[in-house]
Amino acid sequence: MSKIKIKNFGPIKEGYQEDDGWFDIKKVTVFIGNQGSGKSTIAKLISTFTWIEKALYKQLVKKSEVTRKSKFENYYCEYQNLKNYFNHETEIQFEGIAYKFHYKNGRLSIDEVKGHKYLVPKIMYVPAERNFVSAVAQPEKLKYLPKTLYTFLEEFERSKNELIDFLYLPINNLRFSHDNKKGISKIIGDDYDLPLYEASSGLQSSIPLFLVSKNLAEGIDRISDNSISKVSLEEMQTLRTRILSLIRNDNLTEEIRNQAIELLSSVTKNDCFINVVEEPEQNLFPSSQRSILNSLLEFNSINEGNMLVMTTHSPYLINYLTLAVEANKLKYNVNTEELASKLNKIVPLNSTLNGDDLVVYQLDEKNGQIVKLKTYKGLPSDENYLNIGLAESNDEFSKLLDIEDLCQ
Repeated sequence: MSKIKIKNFGPIKEGYQEDDGWFDIKKVTVFIGNQGSGKSTIAKLISTFTWIEKALYKQLVKKSEVTRKSKFENYYCEYQNLKNYFNHETEIQFEGIAYKFHYKNGRLSIDEVKGHKYLVPKIMYVPAERNFVSAVAQPEKLKYLPKTLYTFLEEFERSKNELIDFLYLPINNLRFSHDNKKGISKIIGDDYDLPLYEASSGLQSSIPLFLVSKNLAEGIDRISDNSISKVSLEEMQTLRTRILSLIRNDNLTEEIRNQAIELLSSVTKNDCFINVVEEPEQNLFPSSQRSILNSLLEFNSINEGNMLVMTTHSPYLINYLTLAVEANKLKYNVNTEELASKLNKIVPLNSTLNGDDLVVYQLDEKNGQIVKLKTYKGLPSDENYLNIGLAESNDEFSKLLDIEDLCQ
């Protein structure tokens, strides 16, 4: 399990107040809080450190290159639009499976961690601006969009081109199709079809998320990583070319050729999928939010090392995660097909979640603190900022009724 510690970075000031500031990143990690409280900031840091750890492990970059002065801020964090979040008091620590990082006084130090099994991840950052890839013609030609959006666009285009048949969507019994020759993506209902760019904003947001997440989760062993920059893609392509050239040398012994093939496989193969998603509920009706969340949880359960990191403003998602945890408890006690079927209709059996694998953090924009949401018998507490917001509206309505009574 990875963990992170953040102080005085962007909107995060005091950070996490327990365990000397360290907080865990579990199989499913969720961040809730007001706008500008730092939810995406943490998600982006997790994505960045995880990618650097992978690049170091696969020897795609050298430690001396990563720790070069200002490289971390002006290159790696700049990719996520975080380079202006640093100040002279910033301190960030990240402890992964293979490496641990410590940023302080403008310097990044890296130490190797030994004795743990490292699963090579495919890392995907799904930005909130993902509607662009559905709604805008040739979004790759637009300037000044977030760099993460260009990377996500590449994965979306590749995923569409790999579709052989219709893709059944988890929303409204719809299907998705893509014509590679014409470059047209369509939404297909029972009695209609229309281009994706004419669909609702919720579909424009959720379909790229669903398609890319499904494609990567189900095919991590055949997809090379391209989640940081064009430079890293070029470096990886150069490495592949050199190894392929070595393999095609007729003078090689069979043993050396097999070793080269194994090396090529290690460069391109991923063992697990880390999905970092901003606001999966974006523009969706509550029942559709539930369907998308269940899909993400299902994809996350495919491989041992898969992880799902989410930011959200939706109280529904927290409640649906509670359902997934409770269903996970029940499914091991279900002893008839009838009960299993009833349970599956509430929460798909492949979308249930062990409560020990879930953690929810609340962020406070006023003091920049991070607080872990309490649990009750393994279930996330309903005493969280999102539910409190719902309760406050009920209280305010009661006050309006009191005023109404006084007016009579």
